[in-house]
Amino acid sequence: MSTKRHESLGLSNEQVIEMYKTMLLARKIDERMWLLNRAGKIPFVISCQGQEAAQVGASFALNRSEDYVAPYYRDMGVVLAFGMTAKDLMLSAFAKAEDPNSGGRQMPSHFGQKKNRILSGSSPVTTQVPHAVGVALAARMEKKDFVSFVTLGEGSSNQGDFHEGLNFAGVHKLPVITMVENNKYAISVPIEKQIAAEKVSDRAIGYGMPGFTVDGNDPLAVYEAVKEARDRAVNGEGPTLIEAVSYRLTAHSSDDDDRTYRNKEEVDEAKKKDSIFTFATYLQEAGILNDELETEINDEINRIVNEATDYAENAPYAEAESALKYVYEE
Repeated sequence: MSTKRHESLGLSNEQVIEMYKTMLLARKIDERMWLLNRAGKIPFVISCQGQEAAQVGASFALNRSEDYVAPYYRDMGVVLAFGMTAKDLMLSAFAKAEDPNSGGRQMPSHFGQKKNRILSGSSPVTTQVPHAVGVALAARMEKKDFVSFVTLGEGSSNQGDFHEGLNFAGVHKLPVITMVENNKYAISVPIEKQIAAEKVSDRAIGYGMPGFTVDGNDPLAVYEAVKEARDRAVNGEGPTLIEAVSYRLTAHSSDDDDRTYRNKEEVDEAKKKDSIFTFATYLQEAGILNDELETEINDEINRIVNEATDYAENAPYAEAESALKYVYEE
């Protein structure tokens, strides 16, 4: 990375530090959730580790006060960038009444928050793609300038919803950006057993839209691709498919043993490209991040994560009777 790349993209020093802080916050919340899970305090974790650069780089390229986002379950970096807090995410992990996604009804990482225009996700994968396309159709019908942004894993790009959503978006030239976070594994199935094409982005031509593959470990590369896609979308030039290639640094979830399908050497090799460290190095070389500021950022994030954990652990569960709500018309 040349040391002033962010400036050529129109990003200030403050903005790239904010990107780094958001990436680091996602990582630290995620790491804490694994500890809580192993301690028997929360039931389930599905991790963002290894994908923070793509998530945060993309989010910063959007208009976060107008655009809509339909995230998938790993997108802690996206939802934090769009306005969810560490406390919101911990309340969800502990399934407490104040969980903003579902009041403690849903599994963790089923994000949804109306005030921040985060569309509710569901357990079957890829259902968010047609939803995001529907939001883009609404933008067109209401003649508004917002775009919708949807993310998914590369395994999800083999589902029917992906084809139907992108086909409809392409035909109608809708302002939707689809970003496939290719982390190399759909649970235990490696990319070469999922897709015969060289790249997921090769599929774009079949839908009549441009497709790009970018380094998902480089937040600036993802920022640039998403920013260009957003410009095209608001100029009436239609949708874009972006593939951000990274690596899933953890098991698929806290219920998965990834040692059964990949070796430790492969994971260790991938950790050398971990964006948390490579982006910090870029910021140091650009003269933006020094040891003092790094310590300050780490202390602040540790405080946020500790406070969020304590608050959520001590918050009340929903009343048992509330399980009957929102089922039948009242």
